[in-house]
Parts: sequence; structure tokens; C-alpha cells
Amino acid sequence: MQKRWFLTMVAVISVLGTLAFVRANASADEALALQEFAQEGEFQGQSIAFPHNTHAGEYQIDCQYCHFSVERSKSAGMPPVASCMGCHTFVEGQQNPEEVAKLREYWDARQPIPWSRVYKVADHVYFPHMRHVSAGVDCATCHGNVEEIGVIERLNQPLTMGWCLSCHIDMGASIDCTVCHY
Repeated sequence: MQKRWFLTMVAVISVLGTLAFVRANASADEALALQEFAQEGEFQGQSIAFPHNTHAGEYQIDCQYCHFSVERSKSAGMPPVASCMGCHTFVEGQQNPEEVAKLREYWDARQPIPWSRVYKVADHVYFPHMRHVSAGVDCATCHGNVEEIGVIERLNQPLTMGWCLSCHIDMGASIDCTVCHY
């Protein structure tokens, strides 16, 4: 009887030790991945200081006007110069005329605006914007209230597996590994 109890305790301690080791390594891996992204993809700002508070807030332009592929693609899409010039051919942009002048330079040179990526999940993660939008997840959940933000900035979102899992659990979404990793 004592031998069985001893073997059971050894098995439980081994399982708990293994779980602690795996969790510690996962945390270290997540921290390392975030640190690597911070070093390689540090957000330096945009080439045009686009005022979200003016466009999305004051003029109430829907996010999907500029981020055109968010309903049908993995990425949200970035606005082409033509989308901006649809209005700025006629609107001078009195609040930020120097930024509209930059926009017109890209338009005249027939060059795309070199937008900088703001957020990036780890390479082994599949994050489809389309599924989140179709599930009714509001853009502000991850990106903050952009209607109140002047020039976009990276929020202090951890973009870790734990953060995503917490949201999936709160929203009643699947937590099957293959939903995000395949």
C-alpha cells in the first residue's frame, strides 16, 4: 500500500514538475518572441501622420473604408493613395496641410504610401481579421478607441497566447489549438 502511495506521489510530482517546466519555457519563449519583434519591428510611426480622431472620430468614416480587406482577408489592408485622394483632391486638410502635401507627393509620384506595420503576432500564429470582424469583435477591442487617437500608436497589448485565450474564453470562442496554429 505504501509503495503504491509513493509511486502515485512520484507520478503527481513528475506531472506537476513537467507542467511547470513547460509553462516556464512557454513564458520565456513568448517574452523572447516579443523582444525580438521589438528589436526588428519597432514601430517608428507612419510616413504620414494620419489623424484617426479626425477621420474616424469627427467625420465618422468607417474603419472598413480605409481598411478595405478586413472582412475578407487575414490582414486588414492599408489604404491606397487613391482612397485618400478621393477626398483630398477637394479637401485641403486645414488641420494638417503638411501631411496632405506628403499625400499629394505620393499621388503625383504614383507611389504607394509606405505604411509601417503597427502590430505583429508571432510567425506561428494565424490571426485572421475576417473571422474576428464576422464574429462581431469591435476593432477597439485590440486597437483601442482610434476615434480618440490622433496619430496611431501601438497600444500596450501583450499579443500573447494567454491574452488571446482570455478573450476567446470571455467571448465563448473556440480554444482549440488548431484555430490559431496550423
